[in-house]
Amino acid sequence: MPELRALVAAAGRGTRAGLPYPKTLHPVQGMPILIRIVELLAPYDDRPTVVVSPEGRSPVADCLEAHGVRAHLVVQPAPLGMGDAVLRFEDSPAACEAEHVLLVWGDIPFIQSQTVAATVAAHFEQGNVLTFASRNVTVAYTQVVRDSGGCVTGLVETRENGVIPGPGERDIGLFVFHKDTVLSALREAVPGRVGRATGEHGFLYVVGLLAQRGLRVGAVPVATELDLVSLNSLDDLKGHG
Repeated sequence: MPELRALVAAAGRGTRAGLPYPKTLHPVQGMPILIRIVELLAPYDDRPTVVVSPEGRSPVADCLEAHGVRAHLVVQPAPLGMGDAVLRFEDSPAACEAEHVLLVWGDIPFIQSQTVAATVAAHFEQGNVLTFASRNVTVAYTQVVRDSGGCVTGLVETRENGVIPGPGERDIGLFVFHKDTVLSALREAVPGRVGRATGEHGFLYVVGLLAQRGLRVGAVPVATELDLVSLNSLDDLKGHG
């Protein structure tokens, strides 16, 4: 397997969730979300890169140390969006070794090991430049777009495109991608790079960009209901401890 390194996007400040600390540090079933994710990623990378905000760096470092977990911390200087956060991977010591990157959003506490394994396996077996886990749901806030042959042609964020969420296939915040291809695409000034609603540099648009260029992009519908849980507000965790 080509060299794979893990990246956790955890620069969220927690303010929208009503937290006085980065939301990735919120405890779920007695353990911070970040620690749950880092332990899950250990079979692929025992020292992942974690993107943090300037004010989040110290509490994240303290949390990792308290749990005896190693990670490379890189700072996203300003909250410029997920695309910008992913580009911070270039600041990590792991970047020079990586050929592919396993990217996980830092606010999904119940991501399942079998979901990660299936997504990674599909990425390399299919020879994709980008692969992500998906699931068919009744309300899809992101929507996978496929052509008549079933090939992925885009991944739409509904709030950015004025689309009313409805039944469909959505992503869960788990991606595997070829480092140089995707980071190069993220650096390009192309339409859709900056969200109309957020004014931030997004990430999901790169799926359509790569597909338009004839590159292989895959969505693997292996995600479970638990994989879908993310911390946007504390209500999202009700019933999950």
